[in-house]
Amino acid sequence: MGGKHYLPLTDQDREEMLAEIGVKTVEDLFKDIPREVRLQQDLDLPPAMAESEVFKHLNTLASKNKHFHNCVSFMGAGVYDHFIPSVIKHITGRSEFYTSYTPYQPEISQGVLQAIFEYQTMICQLTGMDVANASMYDGGTAVAEGAVMGCGATRRSKVLVSRSVSPFYRAVLQNYFNSRGLEIEEIPLKDGHTDRLELEKKIDDDIAAVILQQPNFFGLIEDMEGISDLVKNHKTSLVVSADPLSLALLQPPAEYGADIVVGEGQGLGVPASFGGPLLGIMAARSKFVRQMPGRIAGETVDSEGNRGYVLTLQTREQHIRREKAASNICSNEALVALGAAVYMAAMGPQGMREVAEQCLQKAAYARESITALKGYGDVFPGSSFKEFAVTVPGDPAELNKKLLEKNILGGVDLAPFYPELKNAMLFAVTEKRTREEIDVLVRELEGWK
Repeated sequence: MGGKHYLPLTDQDREEMLAEIGVKTVEDLFKDIPREVRLQQDLDLPPAMAESEVFKHLNTLASKNKHFHNCVSFMGAGVYDHFIPSVIKHITGRSEFYTSYTPYQPEISQGVLQAIFEYQTMICQLTGMDVANASMYDGGTAVAEGAVMGCGATRRSKVLVSRSVSPFYRAVLQNYFNSRGLEIEEIPLKDGHTDRLELEKKIDDDIAAVILQQPNFFGLIEDMEGISDLVKNHKTSLVVSADPLSLALLQPPAEYGADIVVGEGQGLGVPASFGGPLLGIMAARSKFVRQMPGRIAGETVDSEGNRGYVLTLQTREQHIRREKAASNICSNEALVALGAAVYMAAMGPQGMREVAEQCLQKAAYARESITALKGYGDVFPGSSFKEFAVTVPGDPAELNKKLLEKNILGGVDLAPFYPELKNAMLFAVTEKRTREEIDVLVRELEGWK
């Protein structure tokens, strides 16, 4: 490394490259650009560094970040600080997985195809659905694609979405529908839950799909009893966005009549990584299989009777005519899905149930402790899973600033998303939080204001 440039090139390397392309100097490469429009001075950048100095500088910059490794997190709203077994990185770090992209040639992609197939199988077991895919970006795109599936299956153009569905998901849904000429109407809240009476008033034979979330954005358990009958009376599709970890305790969506199940799979062993990549879960009943976007891996046998794996359905635009594609969503989330599959296999049904129980119990302890403080209170009544909303005595942004000084990532301020919920925060408590950490949070809240 020499001179002014952080490039592993010698002067001889440069001369050989220039000679190969038939020019004498680097300046000759830019002769078609008038000199008067070229930059006539050096860029205003600090001087070059040696490699060791660069690493030291980058570490100094990185140390200014606040993250799950140096803070205790009570932040959720879609991305959570869950335990990640070390085996996941060992598997996903294998070159045959992390260098793979789309398995176009099944004869040389059996490992990746089997990984997708096993992931799909586990998601079907969790949700009770018949078929699952592995190509959604995140929970938001999964919700939007599920809604589009509902419209395609019913040949209708309007959906009802509960206001208790994540505002981030609803924003993605709105973007999707704006470009497709489809219509969205929101079902209002009643005590933080979907207003059942308003749903009954709004649903009719023009509605393609009803979208609910379980647990909902506020962490509350929605009452799903009778929803399916109401929806089916109008031949409408029921789309449920579910937290996959909650399904170790709660009813599978299939049991209360869901047609399409979507959700965010980040809690299944996927690092938060400052917001991505994430994993959109999508599963459905078999009658929707040809409406599903992305791809579906299937199991088959070869001419000699040996088990093999193929891409059974590929409804994305790269594989079929664009106008016939179910969706243009096409990036392969197989590596992230593999991590989720390894998580589910490593934890097993009992392990996932224990994680869910710890989330439930620790969140209940935190909720009870916080709402017992003077100036704090429940925003909504009802049972919750791992998140709960509380009112705080003052500005949530200021409170979070004070908590961050103590290396605590506080709750999410709800007012930007629900203007009527001023001075309200959404706290998340996962299985990683200890009683001591919760007690520290409670003391900090008690001492504020």
